[in-house]
Amino acid sequence: MMKPFKWHGLAAAAAAALALSGCGPAPAKKDRAIAVEQPWVRLPAVAGEPGAAYFRLTGGAEGTTLVSVSSPLVKRIELHESMTANGTASMKKLDDVDFAYDGTIAFKPGGRHAMLFGIAPAVKPGLSLPLTFAFDNAPPITVSAEVRSAAGETGGEHAGH
Repeated sequence: MMKPFKWHGLAAAAAAALALSGCGPAPAKKDRAIAVEQPWVRLPAVAGEPGAAYFRLTGGAEGTTLVSVSSPLVKRIELHESMTANGTASMKKLDDVDFAYDGTIAFKPGGRHAMLFGIAPAVKPGLSLPLTFAFDNAPPITVSAEVRSAAGETGGEHAGH
């Protein structure tokens, strides 16, 4: 015959385990959503030349890969990375970009970026440009990127001040 205090101890342990399971772990890695944050586009200084898009990728399932960026107002967008070695600047095309679960990758001037070839003439500073990001194992994400001039201005009433 079991003593009552052992049952109480077992019941207390089971209740504690159940209470802790209610707190639950963070969402499963595969359930994490990818975010595209702070997107903006720098137009070229010379019309007809390529522009660039910058943004930050966060989250996502482990092993997520950015495979492309597109826009209905741009003929072609390529992923690139700028680097400097021995005083010489260079740029290479990237086929895709891997990023880890809960990681962050910044696409910024002087580093990774998206090159925009054939930007529609209607795209002007102060407007926004839709960009769609495609991933290998997540649904596409479309964001509105702020359009800036080659000098980084948005074209507002105080541009150039």
